[in-house]
Amino acid sequence: MQAAFDRQGIMQTLGVTVDDVAPGRVTLCLPFAPHLTQHHGFLHAGVITTVMDSAAGFAAFTLMDAESEVLTAEFKSSFIAPARGQSFRVVGDVIRSGRTLTFAQAQAFANDNGVETLIATLSATMMAVRNPALRQPGSA
Repeated sequence: MQAAFDRQGIMQTLGVTVDDVAPGRVTLCLPFAPHLTQHHGFLHAGVITTVMDSAAGFAAFTLMDAESEVLTAEFKSSFIAPARGQSFRVVGDVIRSGRTLTFAQAQAFANDNGVETLIATLSATMMAVRNPALRQPGSA
């Protein structure tokens, strides 16, 4: 899982790191960065959604067979509170894992001066893709 995560340029660009991995659960961390904010100074919803998608996807990936790669089939995100804080913790969990489709969720928490607040949720369907071409960067 870590090798696949490390291949994601967007996670490197955002400064996201893997905090914890267990079967069916992945925790990612994101530091606040001013260049990732929207016009009110909150972390942009697109950034939070991107990290929640990865947390849910990699949680699903931890339960897939060795021949599979993970792709998002669909997701829905909901925002509960503004994304303000010094750092953010995003937890992805598998709800139900199948051979091809896995149902997962993610929750994003803001840490603001030591107080953690739930700011967003995501529900997603992840798909196991068994295509060797996906494992080779730059292949068609």
